[in-house]
Amino acid sequence: MIASLRPVTSFLLLLLCSAVFPAMSLAQQPEGTASASKPEVLVYTNTNGFRHTSIEFGLATLGRLAEQEGVLMDHTEDSLQFNSKNLSKYQLVVFLSTTGDVLAAEQEKAFRSFVEGGGAFMGIHAATDTEYDWPWYGALVGAYFESHPDQQEAVLNVEDRTHPATAHMPKTWKHHDEWYNFKNINPDLHVLIRLDEASYEGGKNGVNHPIAWYHENAGGRVFYTGMGHTEATFKNPLFIEHLRGGLRYCLGMD
Repeated sequence: MIASLRPVTSFLLLLLCSAVFPAMSLAQQPEGTASASKPEVLVYTNTNGFRHTSIEFGLATLGRLAEQEGVLMDHTEDSLQFNSKNLSKYQLVVFLSTTGDVLAAEQEKAFRSFVEGGGAFMGIHAATDTEYDWPWYGALVGAYFESHPDQQEAVLNVEDRTHPATAHMPKTWKHHDEWYNFKNINPDLHVLIRLDEASYEGGKNGVNHPIAWYHENAGGRVFYTGMGHTEATFKNPLFIEHLRGGLRYCLGMD
C-alpha cells in the first residue's frame, strides 16, 4: 500500500515536523501550478533486518522538504509497488534505511529498468545494508555495510563543496552518528564527504572512508548519505540541507 504525502497533511506528521524543525523559509510553488507538473518521489522503508527508529523522523524530514520544494511524495513498505506501471509515475525512488532483502526478482527487474531508463535513486543510511545478493544494487547504492562501532562524534571532511548536497557545509565539521564501515566500494563514485578515522574509534576503511557520494553510472542520478541512524540527525540543520541538496540533485533541480 502507498501512503500519499502530497502535500503532507497528516496531523501526526505535521505535529512531528513542528516539534522537530525550526521555522524555515519555504521555496514557494507558484500558485495555480498543476500538480501533474510537479516531480513525484516514492520513499521506500521496507525492512527485513534491523528497524531504525529514525525512519519516522526521516519521513517527516523528507515530507517537509518535498512540500517546500514543490515535490509530490508517496511512501510505501509494499514491495509489490515496484512494478513498471507504478514506477513510471516517479522521477525518484528513495530507500530510507531499508534493511535486508526487500525486493523479489520481478520487483528487482522493474526497479533496474526504472534506473536504467533514467530514474533517480537516493539512499539514506541503511540503504547500504540492503540486497546483499544483488550485485547490481550494490554498485548502484555504491557500497555495502560491513560493520560499525558505537555511535560517537567524528570529523567529516567535505571534499566537494560545489554539489548541492554539500555547498552549504564548512570544509570540516563534527557530527554524532553511527559510522558505517563499508565493503565492495564502487570505484566510480564521486565522493562528497569522507570520514577522518583519526577522529573516532572503530573506523576500518582507512584514508578512503567515504560517507556521502553520488554517481550517474547506472543510467539515472544516484545520491547516498551514510548519516541518519539517530533521530537527532534529522534535527541537524546541516544534515537537513544535505538531504535537500541530494533531493534537488536527483530531481535535476540543481
